Amino acid sequence: MFMATNDLMTELQKDSIKLDDDSERKVVRMILKLLEDKNGEVQNLAVKCLGPLVSKVKEYQVETIVDTLCTNMLSDKEQLRDISSIGLKTVIGELPPASSGSALAASVCKKITGRLTSAIAKQEDVSVQLEALDIMADMLCRQGGLLVNFHPSILSCLLPQLTSPRLAVRKRTIMALGHLVMSCGNLVFIDLIEHLLTELGRNDNMSTTRTYIQCTAAISRQAGHRIGEYLEKIIPLVVKFCNVDDDELREYCIQAFESFVRRCPKEVYPHVPTVISICLRYLTYDPNYNFDDEDEDDNAMDAEQNDEDYQGSDDEYSDDDDMSWKVRRAAAKCLDAVVSTRHEMLPEFYRSVSPALVCRFKEREENVKADVFHAYLSLLKQTRPAQSWLADPDAMEQGETPLTMLQSQVPMIVKALHKQLKEKSVKTRQCCFNMLTELVNVLPGALTQHIPVLIPGIIFSLNDKSSSSNLKIDALACLHVIMVTHPAHAFHAHVPALVPPVVACVGDPFYKITSEALLVTQQLVKASDSFDPSPYINDLFTCTIKRLKAADIDQEVKERAISCMGQIICNLGDRLPTELPGTLLIFLERLKNEITRLTTVKALTLIAGSPLKIDLRPVLPDAVPILASFLRKNQRALKLCTLAALDILSAVTPVMVDAVLAELPPLISESDMHVSQMALSFLSTLAVTHPSSLGQLSSGNILQQLIALVRSPLLQGGALAAMLDFYQALVATETPGLGYMDLLRMLTGPVYSQSAALPHKQAYCSIAKCVAALTRACPTEGPAKVICSHSIRLLALLSLGEVGHHVDLSSQPELKTVILDAFSSSSEEVKSAASYALGSIAVGNLPEYLPFVLQEISSSKRQYLLLHSLKEIISSASVSGLKPYVESVWSLLLKHCECQEEGTRNVVAECLGKLTLIDPETLLPRLKGYLLSGSSYARSSVVTAVKFTISDQPQPIDPLLKNCIGDFLKTLEDPDLNVRRVALVTFNSAAHNKPSLIRELLDSVLPQLYNETKVRKELIREVEMGPFKHTVDDGLDLRKAAFECMYTLLDSCLDRIDIFTFLNHVEDGLKDHYDIKMLTFLMLARLSSLCPSAVLQRLDRLVEPLRATCTTKVKANSVKQEFEKQDELKRSAMRAVVALLTIPEAEKSPLMSEFQSQISSNQELAAIFDSIQRDSSSANMESMDTS
Repeated sequence: MFMATNDLMTELQKDSIKLDDDSERKVVRMILKLLEDKNGEVQNLAVKCLGPLVSKVKEYQVETIVDTLCTNMLSDKEQLRDISSIGLKTVIGELPPASSGSALAASVCKKITGRLTSAIAKQEDVSVQLEALDIMADMLCRQGGLLVNFHPSILSCLLPQLTSPRLAVRKRTIMALGHLVMSCGNLVFIDLIEHLLTELGRNDNMSTTRTYIQCTAAISRQAGHRIGEYLEKIIPLVVKFCNVDDDELREYCIQAFESFVRRCPKEVYPHVPTVISICLRYLTYDPNYNFDDEDEDDNAMDAEQNDEDYQGSDDEYSDDDDMSWKVRRAAAKCLDAVVSTRHEMLPEFYRSVSPALVCRFKEREENVKADVFHAYLSLLKQTRPAQSWLADPDAMEQGETPLTMLQSQVPMIVKALHKQLKEKSVKTRQCCFNMLTELVNVLPGALTQHIPVLIPGIIFSLNDKSSSSNLKIDALACLHVIMVTHPAHAFHAHVPALVPPVVACVGDPFYKITSEALLVTQQLVKASDSFDPSPYINDLFTCTIKRLKAADIDQEVKERAISCMGQIICNLGDRLPTELPGTLLIFLERLKNEITRLTTVKALTLIAGSPLKIDLRPVLPDAVPILASFLRKNQRALKLCTLAALDILSAVTPVMVDAVLAELPPLISESDMHVSQMALSFLSTLAVTHPSSLGQLSSGNILQQLIALVRSPLLQGGALAAMLDFYQALVATETPGLGYMDLLRMLTGPVYSQSAALPHKQAYCSIAKCVAALTRACPTEGPAKVICSHSIRLLALLSLGEVGHHVDLSSQPELKTVILDAFSSSSEEVKSAASYALGSIAVGNLPEYLPFVLQEISSSKRQYLLLHSLKEIISSASVSGLKPYVESVWSLLLKHCECQEEGTRNVVAECLGKLTLIDPETLLPRLKGYLLSGSSYARSSVVTAVKFTISDQPQPIDPLLKNCIGDFLKTLEDPDLNVRRVALVTFNSAAHNKPSLIRELLDSVLPQLYNETKVRKELIREVEMGPFKHTVDDGLDLRKAAFECMYTLLDSCLDRIDIFTFLNHVEDGLKDHYDIKMLTFLMLARLSSLCPSAVLQRLDRLVEPLRATCTTKVKANSVKQEFEKQDELKRSAMRAVVALLTIPEAEKSPLMSEFQSQISSNQELAAIFDSIQRDSSSANMESMDTS
């Protein structure tokens, strides 16, 4: 019997099986009969067959199965009941999910629901009731959306069970209600909440009140976004019940607060102070225990002994009845929730919550203590300066910041932890180490004064026999973090005590302890400059070499042993003369091993750079060829580290250099600029150390690669600087065949040969920079140039500019005329090159050229180009050189800031802004004065000028700007459209580069910003183009600028925004023009990860516009661009949908699940959706790899 059923099971699981009607009927009948078999194992197998069977047979057979199971559930045989309820759960689990819109699931669920509600209503048999409730919860969780019509009847059947005499029934009813509220319609939800409020108001007896409070908390946990609007009525009731003397009720009340705080951030806001004060009161609620604060320090040990005697004599009250710890635990967890969700209240937390938590580190119940520590950890994590602007010293709002408040509380924290570090409990000590680690991450260096107090506690845990492995690992990790973030001299006195336990841990059989201990050893060696290491060298070396030699050991330990030994040789190698050669040979072995080679290269780099001048010659003949071969490997990190190592190894011989040079050509290419940069800096080093080796460059591939790289449009930044250094170093070696003229020809050859114009303007700039670098290195060889064709002229002008920047060219009188002639060239590129050249040459000799430029601007017609030259001068010249000319330049610029031509105005604004940086005290107030100008052009120029005074680096102008940027942003109310748009652009730049400037102004700026996101009917006009009418929206650019600002604020000032007002405008943007829709889709995706709970509350309103976008059809006769735009919109909208679905409860929303089934039924949308989901999951994997 058993075997036959087993075979049937195997057959059913195969996809190939097909049953005709008759066999279906027989199999189903058979299995249902087997469910009543006397043998339990046969029953179990039969139940397992139900799963695959449901998906194979026709619908009416599934209904038969369900009917039978439901009937059996009510049977009086207990075993049959149990097996049938397992069967029903199996069937429900096998049904296709609600979002697939399958008819089968709907009909089965409807069938089960009726039977279950009647089973739940029968109160005779509790076990039937419990099973039915369990299945009901399971079904509502998986298929709730299909049962919408039954929700009212389910609710009316569940509510009476909340007063059931059996607590287990109540508990399961609460679970079922929790799943119901995720998918039920609004009317059912209101009924439920009204019922709870009425019952809580009546408060008949304590026991049911507890249940109703638990139920409210459960609803809030499952559907917090819906309960928000009722909190005003609920919270006063919960507060009232907190004052009733009933510990269980108190615990449930505080748990309810916790779920409100986490799930309804906006609505709970006004009540947070009440919640905090209740939690603080109950955090110390311990009515049966008397903390005697005076004795604590002196007689702590005696007290413990007395405790034990005291317990024995006290008969009338035992600790087992004491439920107060549950109240304290709930309070600690609720504070944790408040601290984690209300970032803006940090200063308040440090005033009230922090001292209270620190006082409770002495809590006597271990579980509660762990939660107190956890709450404090959350507080520290919130304080950690996540964004760089928080740590920016200029941006710190002066006065008490959370960090300074924390700093002042450190002594109190350390005092409380000091006692806990000597506790018996392993869990407590582990919490202490986590706390210290986090504290040091938030405030590096905070513990400098307290190290003498803490080190004994850490050593105690390392030596203690009862310590678990995890405790030792945490203690070592904590020690490591403290050593890294504190000055070495602080540990000076403790080295004798620290070395033995750390060395013992390096020898520990458990690899994780060893690997943490090696990190600590490495830090100890690093700090050895500040104490005399001779007594410890032997121990440290011996324990590390043992781990370094071992081959059969964990990968992480191998790597850390290599790094640690590298540090030992780098800092103490001169004291290990006999051990050194052998150790270097081990390093050579590790270089040959693929797993350890990268770490070994880093260790060798460290040793080679050591101030002790360690002699590496014995291993170099073997090591350098291996290193050269690494340059061929695919692993990028290995290439970079190897180049850094070769760069620093000075004892290489010419033969070795040749081996390396042979590997270099493929590395110098535009495909990886960073590798190219490292290769170039290695070549520059060679030019100094081994100039003779560079002779072969003239024939080799390396120079061809270099020339190709110079022509790449991607060359910039560090790689370009390295290239210029190399050319200067190369010319200085005076190698035959690589002199000034030879290199010049190679660089400029392609331009002069006329065969092909270079593909990219950037290439001309790079060549010009190289020419200038060469010319600077050999000032005697003055370049003689003939200017003819377009591309040669372009190069010559750029080169003149680059050279003139550093060399005074005023001895060439014909320069001015040559450049001014170029201004009238037909080619735009030549014109801009000429304006750049004029500006750059002027930088080389301001008194000669600057007055000339200014005079030309006021007299000639080519203002735009000359202003560009002026911009170049202001950007590049030294401040002291420009100071005397500031006034004349300023007055000239002002004449042009009302120019009609927008391009010219922008250049003028940039010049004004950069000029203001030279003397902010006088010029910034002047700029502010022009805001009152009657001309809108002048106002827009001034506001744009402010944009150019903001940069992402700290600058002397910042405090002045902070005081008056508000006045410039008042132009957001300017009557002129263009001025408002420019003001938004400036605001965006500030929010992006220096949020500290505008954080305080957001309250006044945001309403104006939001105002600009609205579509204005009066700005939309119709233009007739021949027979067609075309609508033009003049307000579009303005709205776009406003939405861009909103997007930027999400990253830099999220904690200062009321997210719900923000979402209102995002919602409007979702229905706006193409460009704005694209922006708001991006915002939605960002918001889903930043503040999921707020988005969830608004989900239904956000889904509609997304759905509208995805289902819009383009008219059949539209142009190709229209179709492409619509496709792009759909993809973007889908990205937003995928992001919304990452919020765990999103798919339970009725509208969202309806939209999902709409997507899956439409082929085109389903395809887009799948591809985006694949992309996003692979992107997540990648980000995990890199972390």
